[in-house]
Amino acid sequence: MIPPPRVTRRTFLARTLAAGAAGVAAPRLAPASATAPPPYLQDRGWQIGCWTRPWARDDYRVAMDAIAEAGFQYVGLTGAKTETGRVIAPATTADHARRVGEEARQRGLTITNVYGGNVPLHAGGDVLRTMIDHCVAAGAWSVLLAHLGDEATFERSCKTVAECCDYAAENGVVLVLKPHGGTTGTGPQLRRAVELVGHECFTLMYDPGNIYYYSDGRIDPVVDAEAVGGLITGMSVKDYKHPKNVAVSPGEGQVDFPALMARLRRDGFTHGPLLVETLAPGDPAHTLEEAKKARRFVEQLVASAT
Repeated sequence: MIPPPRVTRRTFLARTLAAGAAGVAAPRLAPASATAPPPYLQDRGWQIGCWTRPWARDDYRVAMDAIAEAGFQYVGLTGAKTETGRVIAPATTADHARRVGEEARQRGLTITNVYGGNVPLHAGGDVLRTMIDHCVAAGAWSVLLAHLGDEATFERSCKTVAECCDYAAENGVVLVLKPHGGTTGTGPQLRRAVELVGHECFTLMYDPGNIYYYSDGRIDPVVDAEAVGGLITGMSVKDYKHPKNVAVSPGEGQVDFPALMARLRRDGFTHGPLLVETLAPGDPAHTLEEAKKARRFVEQLVASAT
């Protein structure tokens, strides 16, 4: 049976303590305070943006130029033509992270999420804390995680995240997990991770394309999303065509975005980042037009859901 859709601070604490008794150390919840929450968790309306992924073969500034020209004001950093293959990665220097932030601001872009690649969470929190530092240097709002290890390392990885949450909170950064197969491939698995970590600065970004992709098209994200009701704070707007194709512009695949948005909004997802992740491939001019079309699609999606 799927648990109730909302998880309060009290429920988090109770379930996390229970998990600790089963072998996972219970992390300390951030204390309630009068200070403002981190930017990622503030109600600033919808942040309609785009990941750098469609321009991953180019310099990240090419991606930023195109994203700004397409009319977006928010950007998520992932693939790019750099030594690490990421705009910002654990091996990135602090100076580079600062330059990235400056480049974004010069184009009127706010960085909501930074994906640095495969962070070895089971080995401790040093790399994750480095990514938090890079976010601070760049003026970014969150570190995006795409895994929590395999079954053998899952609980240790959750413990690492929990141990880093206070450090993230102190720096105004949020740790965000999105589905990516393995131990975090479905809504129930994502809920399990949130409950084990048990901290306000660890939250979820839903990715409907990945729900289809990693289930070989068997799991409908509209149905799957019931398991994460009340836990979603952002969406990676990614579509899917069977078999195993996410190189699709939003609205042109199998994801029923209006139904998905209606379900998520009903369960409390009323503001936050909505970042287009993938577009139908083509030359630079085509990619730019697809990006503009994707922005209009998300804008219409939000307007129709209000």
